[in-house]
Amino acid sequence: MPHPPGRSGDIVYRGRVKIALMDSGIGLLAATAAVRRLRPDADLVLSLDPDGMPWGPRTPQDLTERAVAVAEAAAAHGPDALIVGCNTATVHALPALRARLEPEVPVIGTVPAIKPAAAGGGPVAIWATPATTGSPYQKALIRDFADGVHVAEVPCWGLAEAVEHADEAAIDAAITAAAALTPEDVTTVVLGCTHYELVAERIRTAVQRPDRPPLVLHGSAGAVAAQALRRIGSGPAPGAAPVGTVTVLLSGREGVLPDPALAYEEGRLLQAVTPAQ
Repeated sequence: MPHPPGRSGDIVYRGRVKIALMDSGIGLLAATAAVRRLRPDADLVLSLDPDGMPWGPRTPQDLTERAVAVAEAAAAHGPDALIVGCNTATVHALPALRARLEPEVPVIGTVPAIKPAAAGGGPVAIWATPATTGSPYQKALIRDFADGVHVAEVPCWGLAEAVEHADEAAIDAAITAAAALTPEDVTTVVLGCTHYELVAERIRTAVQRPDRPPLVLHGSAGAVAAQALRRIGSGPAPGAAPVGTVTVLLSGREGVLPDPALAYEEGRLLQAVTPAQ
């Protein structure tokens, strides 16, 4: 059975835990790797939706229905917490997911790391999907957390899809196009889609100007993983720990990670674990 969320004073290492993560595709890998590094002993449930991806073009109602189904498939495996490893699903489906699963299973959403990025003073660029770029949701985040900081919104046409399929040529083309739209004085880039974190260093290389200070990238994976552990009242694993199991669900069916996942370090990290039986 899932454990109740811990209070702020209860953050100590706790024995066996199970963390579920959900997304339409392999964008959840960044947060999965972050959880694995903090708690190598955690059992993982990765719930993807190959039958319904991509979620971005769907209506909010349709997306929410897909997300709830994917979350319920994960919840059937008894996780202690569920991470929504997708910015778009967080925007549209988080209230429905929390209404369905909490308080038994804490649900942690993923939002662009605009607040910590703006704290550096900027100028900041937010790389996001075309649907998110310029949206009321992103505009509100900029207004609430980056007031007074110059922020450029950069649409990344085709980048999430290219990463999803590990299409090297398409990744390079999409990153090059987005870099061309990024102002030259930018010092910080927010990775506003979880897929982008899988190619973060390629983005850094494309945007970094030789005459500028080192570019700062802000993703969400580390913060989301840490928040999931806080919600269940558990800290990182001390020292060496046994490696937990991995269960992969594909639109509710047990399976294996899609082949493109293994093109990324975050996906290969999961090859070293024993699948749940």
